[in-house]
Amino acid sequence: MSDDSFIREVNEEMRKDQAKALWDRYGPIALAAAVLVILLTAAYVGYDYWVETRANSSGDRFSQALQLANEGKHDEALGALQALEADGYGAYPILARLRAATVLAARGDTAGAVSGFDVVASDSSIPSSLRDMARLRAAFLLVDSGTYDDVAARVETLTADTNALRHSAREALGLAAWKEGRATDALSLFEQIAADEQAPQNSRQRATLMAELIQGSGAAS
Repeated sequence: MSDDSFIREVNEEMRKDQAKALWDRYGPIALAAAVLVILLTAAYVGYDYWVETRANSSGDRFSQALQLANEGKHDEALGALQALEADGYGAYPILARLRAATVLAARGDTAGAVSGFDVVASDSSIPSSLRDMARLRAAFLLVDSGTYDDVAARVETLTADTNALRHSAREALGLAAWKEGRATDALSLFEQIAADEQAPQNSRQRATLMAELIQGSGAAS
């Protein structure tokens, strides 16, 4: 055997011994880590599937409830929405509460609808955008069935120049003021909407018409 062959064999044996030593020391740890990665991956995939399945199920149930409401089957729609509120997933329980209040309004139960919107608006666990929308919905119902103060109690804070709902909030207040004979207050609110270039075009058009009506009536001083 040549010296080179002998040296190669010695090096090979040394590498085998080193590899065995490394495996004896770190092999079980590496194996456990690999198993853990596999288990975590499987758990994540399973959880993701569970979440998606629940979300899809709640979405289907919500769509079915909307269909019942659109068909005028108010009692059935309310039952479906209340069930979804109790055991739905994600944002659907909140959406179900809002829609249930809308169904009550369509059924003629204005007081129940306002109460439903008020409950959503007062729930601090609900995102502020949805709470503000609930305040606005209640306010528009109260334009006809309540007082200016009732409307103001719900949307006056939404009339700030920085609030995205200010146009609708001012419109609700303007209508409530006009209804109570507060023509000057109503005119001021509608003029604010008409002059706001960021307001939706249809809101500005309605506000302009209302401002012209109030001015033409001579009620505003």
